[in-house]
Amino acid sequence: MEMEANGDDHGAFMEKFLLPPSPSSDHQQPQQPPLHGLTFAIKDIFDVAGRVTGFGTPDWARTHAPAAATAPAVLAALAAGATGVGKTVMDEMAYSINGENAHYGTPANPCAPGRVPGGSSSGSAVAVAASLADFALGTDTGGSVRVPAAYCGIFGLRPSHGLVSTENVVPMAQMFDTVGWFARDLPTLSRVTDVMLPPVPAAADDDAEIRRRRPSRVIIPADCFKILGSSDDDHTYEILNASAAKVFGSDAVVDNGNLGDFVSSNVPSIGKFMTDLSAVEASSSCVPPLSAISRVMRVLQRSEFKSNHAEWFNTVKPNLGPGIRERVQEAIASEDESAMDDLHAVRTEFKSALATLLKDDKILAIPTVPGAPPKLCMDAALLEDFRARAFSLLSIAGLSGFCQVSIPLGTPDGVPVSVSLLAGHGGDRFLVAVAQELHEALQAEAAAAWGSSA
Repeated sequence: MEMEANGDDHGAFMEKFLLPPSPSSDHQQPQQPPLHGLTFAIKDIFDVAGRVTGFGTPDWARTHAPAAATAPAVLAALAAGATGVGKTVMDEMAYSINGENAHYGTPANPCAPGRVPGGSSSGSAVAVAASLADFALGTDTGGSVRVPAAYCGIFGLRPSHGLVSTENVVPMAQMFDTVGWFARDLPTLSRVTDVMLPPVPAAADDDAEIRRRRPSRVIIPADCFKILGSSDDDHTYEILNASAAKVFGSDAVVDNGNLGDFVSSNVPSIGKFMTDLSAVEASSSCVPPLSAISRVMRVLQRSEFKSNHAEWFNTVKPNLGPGIRERVQEAIASEDESAMDDLHAVRTEFKSALATLLKDDKILAIPTVPGAPPKLCMDAALLEDFRARAFSLLSIAGLSGFCQVSIPLGTPDGVPVSVSLLAGHGGDRFLVAVAQELHEALQAEAAAAWGSSA
């Protein structure tokens, strides 16, 4: 069923339509399905049967037929009783974290007017932030759920890599691609998480037990918060430390050890990637070992993107917007094969090291992004510095494949501030439960730190 577009959608939607919930096949089940009454928006990277998937760029839509099948993630939401309300705008070919689209326009950030909404799942985040949908589906390869969640002041979950099907989703780089989701509140995020994730195996701890577990240690690395820069009024580091101590008390040690030092000591193959960091990546506002992790991930991502899309790009010669065009051309022209063994060695060592760091129900807490959302049409040099610092944070979950939830803290001085929690692979439900337990304290500490400016 089609819906009429209107002028109040903040530019979030490519097209509006209604996908009604799937009829229940279980006529013996008296209770309502878990997402009954909720609406959701769908990033234009997911296939919906009978509709063309646009992948953010007109030339992709022009050269592809309507989808033959609907993505399992969309079907899962429909089967759980939710109603789809349309496809949302995204960055072209999912190759940006800004959310600006030269062809379809930039969705307006309801939380921070005049600033970018974050990408590549820009429209999905804006649809939720503007209360146009109760939740939304996006994808996160290098940060495309976590960044727009942070910029738009909402919750966003990047699940553990491989737990949620990416079938009938246009690939960006399968080594890192995840299906993620947004919500305005944690109860809704938790309900969607329960639907999207595989059921808890019967032999494992039951769901209630998972939610009762408490972290044995909360790692809040001081160096990751230095990436935020020298602002004296940010206070997120203090807010997190105070909240963790208040909520978990003696149950969990709060650890402020530097993550960069841990990576240097436990990822032996990283050394060769520390020698050619850019001036920005090696600067005092970055953590060089995390910049090197980011470099490894971006080269692996670029190589896989090339394998997926070089033939289409070279055949069609699409008209991509500025910024995206140069990034895609660089990926298509790249020759990284000789370094692949070294890159994969870093990835393997990093996953193993982070698994050891977070074993036994430990939680890692970091900034989601390195500061306020960039202003629209920001100076290119300033934006490149911001991107370098952002990816040094985003690549922690990206390269490891671990789960991460972005939590909004407030909008001091009119700009959104968020933090993130990470847990080991498969700890998604535990992670969301910890977020729920910590959230009230985070809000209270943020209000105390920022006062009326929040």
